Amino acid sequence: MASHRALTTLLPRAQRAAAPVIRPLATAILSRQYHDQPSLQGPLYKHLLTTTTKPIQSVPSQKRAYSSDPPPTDSPSKIYDFSSVQKLVSSPSPNVTIIDSREPGELQQTGHIPHAINIPVTTSPDSFFIPEEEFEDRFGFPRPSKDQELVFYCKAGVRSRAAAQLARQAGWEKVGEYPGSWLDWFEKGGSVERS
Repeated sequence: MASHRALTTLLPRAQRAAAPVIRPLATAILSRQYHDQPSLQGPLYKHLLTTTTKPIQSVPSQKRAYSSDPPPTDSPSKIYDFSSVQKLVSSPSPNVTIIDSREPGELQQTGHIPHAINIPVTTSPDSFFIPEEEFEDRFGFPRPSKDQELVFYCKAGVRSRAAAQLARQAGWEKVGEYPGSWLDWFEKGGSVERS
């Protein structure tokens, strides 16, 4: 109750004291008089001039990663570009599996890279952790073996990076990523397979 009385008493006083300073500043900002600074007067002005402040300590900035950025150098994935994936498509190897980590609806709309299998990371992030029988029941094909190299792609390289990381966590050691993904493949005229 006492704090309520203090607020109702002090708030009007603070508003009256600040009004002579705030009004000219607000007027200057609204009228875009940035170079003609309004004069500050009164006790608040002296307080502003004599108050010392500590310098702001810098906070390390964190750069946002985009799929078009080059992958970090500490990435354990082998990085594939358009021509490398094109070679895999033109001469498929039983030791390499291309995995499209987009959702099935996206593949129906756009098609996919030839010979790629679909393991959607968003709706099935556990796909590399479940038993092989459950994997085959869910997807309709056997799970790639751990001695195969897996090359992941998606639409723009974000989900494929997550899928590659999940595969590594589940025990696959030969993991690759195509950071350009579907957008790069389609833009450069890569062949498209529709299911």
